[in-house]
Amino acid sequence: MATNAPKALDDMFHDMLKDVYYAEKQILKALPKMAKAAKSPELKKAFETHREETEAHVERLGEVFEVIGKAPRGKTCDAILGILEEGKAVMEDYADSPALDAGLVASAQAVEHYEMTRYGTLKSWAKQLGHNEAVTLLDATLAEETKTDKLLTQLGGPANSAAVAQAKAA
Repeated sequence: MATNAPKALDDMFHDMLKDVYYAEKQILKALPKMAKAAKSPELKKAFETHREETEAHVERLGEVFEVIGKAPRGKTCDAILGILEEGKAVMEDYADSPALDAGLVASAQAVEHYEMTRYGTLKSWAKQLGHNEAVTLLDATLAEETKTDKLLTQLGGPANSAAVAQAKAA
């Protein structure tokens, strides 16, 4: 009777890589909608810029798949689908609200934080598995995701203040 060997770290690395690849492709679809919904020109521009970066993230992930000798393939990621669904609800429920941009920033940061955890873990595992080229590629994306998160924090201040000021004036 054959026994199944337990899955190893490289299997988990590959699974998470597929998960993030799928997530980035879903994010690519969501960012133009978020840019269109944003009221602030700065926030619109941030979403447009991040869309361009996300295209590069997908390409980099393709390179990581290559490094480990696998075809770039996604695997449905329920976590990102839930986070993006919440963002969609914000756009629908607050479309005419002065709080819309504040909600968009919060939704975008939920996406960034998810990505930061995944890229940080993948980088750590790649290091342990000896995939040095993958470490460099994953680190570059992690740095961009962290930079985007900081920009969103900066944009969140004025968005929150504007929402509060308009609410008090009403």
